[in-house]
Parts: sequence; structure tokens; C-alpha cells
Amino acid sequence: MAGSALHRAAGSVAAVATLVLALSASPAFAAGTAGTTSTQAGKVTKDTVTLELRQDGVLHVKETVAFEGGTPTRKLVDRTRYDDGSDRLYQIANLKGDGRLSGDSITLTGGSGTATLEYDVKGAVTPLADVQELRWYAVGAWSVPVTEAKVTVTGPAQLQNLSCFAGVLTSAIGCTTASPDHTGTTAEFEQQDLGAGEVLTVVIGYPAGATKGGPILERRFELSNAFTLNTVTGGALAGLLVLMLGGLGLLYWTRGRDARVVGHESGSLNAVENGHFAPPDGVRPGQIGTLMDEQADVVDVTATIVDLAVRGYIRIDEQPRQAYDSPDWMLVRLPGAPTASLLSYEQALYEAIFDGRDAVLLSHLQGSFAANLGKVRDALYRDVVTQGWFARRPDTVRTRWTTFGVLLVVAGIIATVALAWFTTYGLLGLALIIAGAAMAVGGQYMPAKTSKGAGALAHTLGFREYLSSGDIGGDIPPAQRVELFSRYLPYAVIFDSVERWARVVSSVTGNGQQADNLYWYHGPAEWDLSKFADSMRTFTMTTSGAISSTRQFRSL
Repeated sequence: MAGSALHRAAGSVAAVATLVLALSASPAFAAGTAGTTSTQAGKVTKDTVTLELRQDGVLHVKETVAFEGGTPTRKLVDRTRYDDGSDRLYQIANLKGDGRLSGDSITLTGGSGTATLEYDVKGAVTPLADVQELRWYAVGAWSVPVTEAKVTVTGPAQLQNLSCFAGVLTSAIGCTTASPDHTGTTAEFEQQDLGAGEVLTVVIGYPAGATKGGPILERRFELSNAFTLNTVTGGALAGLLVLMLGGLGLLYWTRGRDARVVGHESGSLNAVENGHFAPPDGVRPGQIGTLMDEQADVVDVTATIVDLAVRGYIRIDEQPRQAYDSPDWMLVRLPGAPTASLLSYEQALYEAIFDGRDAVLLSHLQGSFAANLGKVRDALYRDVVTQGWFARRPDTVRTRWTTFGVLLVVAGIIATVALAWFTTYGLLGLALIIAGAAMAVGGQYMPAKTSKGAGALAHTLGFREYLSSGDIGGDIPPAQRVELFSRYLPYAVIFDSVERWARVVSSVTGNGQQADNLYWYHGPAEWDLSKFADSMRTFTMTTSGAISSTRQFRSL
């Protein structure tokens, strides 16, 4: 009675088992076995397998193989598709007998035509709703055809159902015979004529809880699953939003203080006292450039060179040239100039220009000049701290934030790859990348001025407003206009109004008449001040280009 009932049950279970097998089979393995053909002479005449399912869920296998011709090899099924996110693993261990296991392949070592194998399989049991299912690919994937295969299965409890399939891994074709013995605890399966690479799969049902076995799952990497949005990843992204908002709050606190002071002290500011030039807060052009944009760049150095000429430390001589020659200028050291009164960055620039020479062409400012520009930049940054405009060097603050942001991006990339490969929390790594990138970019805006620095900036902006106004110099005596307007010119370099102020300078001399040269700028023969504006614009552009080519300063 038990045997006939099991036979009837086997037919109904076979269809369900077929669907499960088709869904769980590894496509790569199925494709491989389906297309496998015998590539060596010989065959397995008989493959006899005994399977013993133990209570701990381990399937113990004993196998006797009789073969003819060359020594065959067998490719074990060690991985199948379990669901959309995981693969199922079958772990083979403790191989004994006439075989050698290499990866997922067994190579027989018996040379007499007969080989015996013994090994354990973990992960072949699946707990279902009311039964436990043992599914194992008992015979197959041999490199040669199998004439006859016989499988006997015993377990720790009564059989609930059984079925078997023969052919490719996803085959729905039943095996030759499948039946229980008279006790209902042992199942026997037989199959005739398996082709090379084909598999005999046995499926047996046991009562729920008969063993402690279960599937061994390994997450399968898929890009769509690697960045799943769930409670953890969503919470992390929300935390990132809070972090970014906090960063904006910090920027508002550091930069907002500057804006409040600047707004409070803003307004046009005249830089003339008693008919003499007196810049607000005594700020010099190079200092103004660094104060305004918090960076020591090429325009600051260019403006400082012009300022040193206007103040009587050097003279700029424009060189004569033919129609297609590049313009050039000679920078001349003026004897008796009080260089001891120069600020540290001005002294560093003065020494970088001349380097023991009395004169040098602008086109020849290479070598030691390029090497010493780094000292000028460092001196400018030290100077704005010495003036009390910044608590720390702006470049140091930017470097710290940028470095930390880049390190966070690198850590985020590593974390994203690791999390996406091994888990579904790849978004956590992306959060780090976004935070690091925001920090690296935001770090450029992190240097904050002190109250004194913000006040100096407000006065500087007022001075710029004054220079940009249309009514300047109307009450300045003619004898003072050349020097006064020349003193404005280096600041005009910073404020990007060189051409306008060069035309103002070229329009007057000490007696209000046109002249051929200025006290600090000499042109070639047949040159007069009507050409000064064009010459000055070209000089500042050429000087900035020469400094930029040294790669010591940022180019604007």
C-alpha cells in the first residue's frame, strides 16, 4: 500500500519539482551541460550511488564507477540559482577513494576500470512548508556517456514523496524508474543511457524537522540589488542631508559674519587725505587681492610689480619692437630705493625679480624667479594672518578641508565597491562619496575672515566703489594728479579697471600738459602717453601670463 501510494504521489510531485528545478538551476551550468558532447573515447558502463541523509543535514555519498576506455572526469553541480538575489551552494568535502577533487571537478585515479568514491555534501536539504526536500544531482555531468546508473537513498524518516529527472540540468523528463522499498524509508532510482554531460537528479521529501539541514546561500552580485533603498540606506541618506545642512550652517556662520560686518561698514570711501594718497587701512594692492578672494594669485603679484614701480622702487621701460615682435619690458632696479621698508612679500618679490641683477627683461623672468615665487605666495598668506585679517592661513584651511574631503571620497569609493559586492547597502558608500565631494568643494569657501579682516574688506569695497565713480580728481591740484592717479593704478589692476585708469594717468602731467613718459614708466622712441593705456593693458596681461607659466600661482 505504501509503495503504490508513493508511486501515485511521485507523479503529482514531479510537475512541481520540475518547476522548482527550472527556476533554481544555474543558467551557466545548464547551458554548459546542454551543449556538452563526448570529447574522449570510452564510457561509464555502470554508476552505482548510495546516498545517506543524516540528521545534521549532511548527505553522505558512496559511489562505485565502472568505466571503459580513458579515465573519465565528472563536473559536480556546486552552484544553482536560488532566487533573484542569491545563489545556492553545494559544498563537497571529505573526498576519499579513487578520485581527486579540483574545484568542482572529480578526476578518477583508478586505472583498472573501476573506481570507488566517498564524500559529503552540505546544502542539499530545503525546508518547505510541511516537508523537507532533499535534491541532489546524484549521477551525471561525466565527460563520457553513462550506460546504466543506479541510486539508492536512505534517510532519518519515512519518505513523503519522491521523483527524479534525467537529461540536462533543467530537464523535466523523468528517469527510467523511481520507487520506495517495502519499508518506506529507502528510495531507489535507475536510469539508462545518460549522454555525456547529462545529469540524474533525485528529489525526496521527508517530514518537516527530519534533519537540521538547510540551503547554503551566497548573495549574487547584481547592480539593481546592490543599491537597494531600505530603512538603513534611507536613514543614511537622511543623515547625509542633515550633515550637508549642518555644513551650510557652518558656512553661514563663518561667511555670514563677514557679510554682516561688510554690510555694516560698506559705502564709498575716498583714499585721499590732505591731498595725498592714503589707501583705507593702509592696504596695499597685493594684500587687497588676497583679502578679497582669499587666494594669492597672479593678479596680486602683477599689481604688486606695478605698485613697486609707482612707489619708486623699480622703473618699467617698454622696449622698442618691430611690427611682428612680441612686446617686452625692462624692469630696472632704482638706486637708493628704501627696500628695508618693504613688506615681507614685497621684499620676496623684489629679490625674485632681480636676483642680484640691476635690470632684467620681463621675457627673461625664469629660473630663480619661478623658484622664488613660492616664497612670495607664502609671504602673502603669512601677511594676511599677521595683519589680523585671518586667524589661519586661507590656503592651509582650504587644504585641510579638501584633503579630508578627498580622503572621504576615496573611502566612499572603496566602501561602495565592497558594500555593493557583498551586501545591498551600496548607497551607504555613495553617501560617503557625496559627502566627501561636498566637503572638498565646500572647503574652497571655508577660510573665514576675522572681524578686523571683514572691516578691512568693507573699506576696500568702498575704495573700489570710489574708484569706479565718474567724479574723481576734480579737486586734486594738477601738480599732484600724476602721482596720485599713478598710485591708484595698481589697485585698478586688482579691481579689473586697468585700461580706464591708465587713460586717466595718461591724460595729465605735473603741469597739466601731455608728456612722453611717466616718472615710473618709460616708452621707446616716438612713444608718448597717448599710448600708455594700451601699453599698460598689454604689460599686465603679459606679466600675468609669465607668472602663470611658472605654475606657482593660480591663473585667473
